[in-house]
Amino acid sequence: MVDAFLAVFHRPNFLTFVILFLWGFYVMVTRYNLVKKLIGMYLVQTSVIFFLVSISVKKGATVPVLLSITEPVQAASYANPLPHALTLTAIVVGVATTGVGLALCGAIYRKYGSLDEQEILGKLE
Repeated sequence: MVDAFLAVFHRPNFLTFVILFLWGFYVMVTRYNLVKKLIGMYLVQTSVIFFLVSISVKKGATVPVLLSITEPVQAASYANPLPHALTLTAIVVGVATTGVGLALCGAIYRKYGSLDEQEILGKLE
């Protein structure tokens, strides 16, 4: 257990990821304004992107392109391209989700005159 805490202090970016993720989740759960919920969702998405960037760092690694066919492949000397691809995908999905969410907030405001979740639910009943 102590080793886990020491590992967190050696890699403070993971602690930052957890704090940012929990902060965004807290905002999404506790706020009634739909735009504030979108901001919380954006914080969660940003924390996931930050996490993917953090785990993809590898000191002394090179791009995963084979320079010679005759030499054996040393996997430890190459960077893993999967976290980078997932990061790009997460950025695109985050931008699209935020854009659609803001468009829906605009449509909801035009229809109900409010972005407060409880007022909208009260008008629906």
